[in-house]
Amino acid sequence: MPGSDLRAALAHPVEEVAPRLLGAVVRHGEVAVRLTEVEAYGGMADPGSHAYRGPTPRNRVMFGPPGFLYCYLSHGIHTCANVSVGPDGDASAVLMRAGQVVAGVDVARLHRPGVADVALARGPGNLCRALGIRLDHDGTDLAGGAVTLELRTPVTAFAQGPRTGLRLAADRPWRYWLEGEPTVSAYRRHRRAEGEQPPS
Repeated sequence: MPGSDLRAALAHPVEEVAPRLLGAVVRHGEVAVRLTEVEAYGGMADPGSHAYRGPTPRNRVMFGPPGFLYCYLSHGIHTCANVSVGPDGDASAVLMRAGQVVAGVDVARLHRPGVADVALARGPGNLCRALGIRLDHDGTDLAGGAVTLELRTPVTAFAQGPRTGLRLAADRPWRYWLEGEPTVSAYRRHRRAEGEQPPS
């Protein structure tokens, strides 16, 4: 898909784009992963988003045009990767939570030795490890950079529920997944999860 077409497809509200990414294929080198689980984050309108308090050097990619990779470290160890979506300046992103390795499985196994194939890309940190995505891939153009995103025919049946592990806006139903797909990660609610509004 040409870069202009990909950006046009992603330049919509995050809750519309997120389920559109189910079934899309992410490639890096020899490894390709078909996305089976994603989460939407709504920028400055979403207390659960990294962009909620405005732009910083870390989240700058979220404030740019759609179709770029936003990477960050979780717990200071695991790289997680998001697709920037929405109009330029909206700071929305979709976290790639889980997927099925559909090409380069031997390479993915080297990245995650001793792990069953079904679990190679289960969970956002594991997905990045399977693909070999690192923190320095932050800002990659997904239309033609080292990491690419290929949209496929939109799925018509998917499940939807609360996002995993958030303390704020914990009940917003912006996690989307392919029901019955064994590569999807387990839902875990934060032990101090709160509702939609941040504490005063």
